[in-house]
Amino acid sequence: MKRYIYIILGLIAVVLGVLGVVVPGLPTTPFLLLASWLFVRSSPRLQQWLLASWLGRYIRNYQRRGGMTISQKAGAVGIMVAMVLLSTFVFIPEGSIARIIVPIAGGVGALTVIFLVPNAKTDD
Repeated sequence: MKRYIYIILGLIAVVLGVLGVVVPGLPTTPFLLLASWLFVRSSPRLQQWLLASWLGRYIRNYQRRGGMTISQKAGAVGIMVAMVLLSTFVFIPEGSIARIIVPIAGGVGALTVIFLVPNAKTDD
């Protein structure tokens, strides 16, 4: 039963990772890393599929570098901030609870990228 739960959660993580490719502010790599972790524990076939697909490059780059470069982090946080501001003040109606939730979620996402995502190793 646990195996099937991991597979379902892994597939959901892949879908969110794919959305992250086209939706600014939604991370791609963390969802794909989660999917990879779940597939390693549940389905070697899905793990191989993920690594062999075009999505596998996100995982391989992260593993090879051991994290994100400072410029990648700056770009990711910059896009997150821009999209949160745009969403909050242009698309979300005034008085909506989303005007509180979106900036909080964006702040948590930015802080996660800055402090929890490891810095990439330099090529010396």
